Amino acid sequence: MTNLILYNTLTRKKEQFKPLNPPFVGLYVCGPTVYGDAHLGHARPAITFDLLFRYLQYLNYKVRYVRNITDVGHLENDADSGEDKIVKKAKLEQLEPMEIVQRYTDRYHHHMEQLNVLKPSIEPRASGHIIEQQQFVQRILDRGYAYEINGSVYFDVEKYHKQYHYGRLSGRVLEDLHTQTRALEGQEEKRNPYDFALWKKADANHLMHWPSPWSEGFPGWHLECSTMSTKYLGTPFDIHGGGMDLLFPHHECEIAQSTAADGHEAVKLWMHNNMITINGQKMGKSLGNFITLDELFTGNHRLLQQAYNPMTVRFFILQAHYRSTVDFSNEALQSAEKGLARLMKAWDILPGLTPGEPGEFDVTSWKQRCFEALDDDLNTPVMIARLFEAVRAINLAGEGKASFSASALTELVSLFDLFAGQLLGLQKPEKERSQNDRTTELIEMVLQLRLEAKRKNDYATADRLRDELTRLGVTVKDKKDGYDWEWDS
Repeated sequence: MTNLILYNTLTRKKEQFKPLNPPFVGLYVCGPTVYGDAHLGHARPAITFDLLFRYLQYLNYKVRYVRNITDVGHLENDADSGEDKIVKKAKLEQLEPMEIVQRYTDRYHHHMEQLNVLKPSIEPRASGHIIEQQQFVQRILDRGYAYEINGSVYFDVEKYHKQYHYGRLSGRVLEDLHTQTRALEGQEEKRNPYDFALWKKADANHLMHWPSPWSEGFPGWHLECSTMSTKYLGTPFDIHGGGMDLLFPHHECEIAQSTAADGHEAVKLWMHNNMITINGQKMGKSLGNFITLDELFTGNHRLLQQAYNPMTVRFFILQAHYRSTVDFSNEALQSAEKGLARLMKAWDILPGLTPGEPGEFDVTSWKQRCFEALDDDLNTPVMIARLFEAVRAINLAGEGKASFSASALTELVSLFDLFAGQLLGLQKPEKERSQNDRTTELIEMVLQLRLEAKRKNDYATADRLRDELTRLGVTVKDKKDGYDWEWDS
């Protein structure tokens, strides 16, 4: 039995993870609506659930990870009115909607590759599951929890609430929604303003529509995830994930739809990552304060002081627990950049350390504490702190002030590859590694010349070479049996 503990948003408590059908695990995560470039806010759920996917696989579960692409039905105000976001973009750029979908899906995949996010097992598109969504709507109608009017089909929240509990996930109170739900254009036909669309009749200007028993129209946004998740994972399935901003109304509506259609909830455990903010405000396209991943990686944005490597962004996100808010700043990213550089340097020198007498660093205890951090609801801040405990020991060994036994050193090399590489997903881009290698070779060549000069008592040349390296940002540390060096922080 695994020791993995995960926080369930639905029950508001941590629970020991027990798959419904071990060793199979069904994991569904809400993917992007592909009408523009992915931004920093999109990176967080991708990296959070990539970590979960990696760890579950390490624990020998057979994980079917489904992450959808929303390519139809997501309207401007995230409800049942306004223009489809993809259709609006297509009109602006004078393209077919599916051209927009393909362009930004390709770009999203490229960004995920840069962030070393593993591909999901299945990546379904909403537009490829129209028939299944219509069948889902019909099941809800047959059980009396939806109504059709003027060619559109709406979910009857009030009727559902009489038998079940609408608001369990988000903590919303239905009575309060009477006064809190604002009236929007095109919602007059609903029985209640908080009812939501399962199928919408398309108007004459809507470019994406399909025939149905009710009208020529398109599916509601909330319906898509309920349909695709249960199609590929069955019902119920183990874990449904996504950003905290989707908790209401999207995920609340998913619970209601699935319960109404099948008589029981479809998801055992709900997981939500918190938001990335800028100056305390949610980052998002709708607010116009987002920074795209392209802008982050190139530095081409007014809020950025420099470009940031994809691994720096990944490390920045992993430094915070997935359920805590992360506030963007250049200072925070630069701090992450420096921390990552220290981690990478220790990782690089670790395999080249010479075994010696057993030191004070207990690799077995350290390994256990690393797993304890991951088992405690994927506590990556603690996990990274554990890695830096090892970094300090590795640096001391590199300076000749500590040592590891041969067996401890072999195990530490393997564990560093596991924790930093396989599970946290940290890596160096190939191009950067190649350039760094050439730079390292040149610095090592100069330091060997300096060492040779010292052996010949030519201290003037040795000092001049050290001063030139210092000018270039290299700090040289003389040791009894040679030297060490590092870039200035």
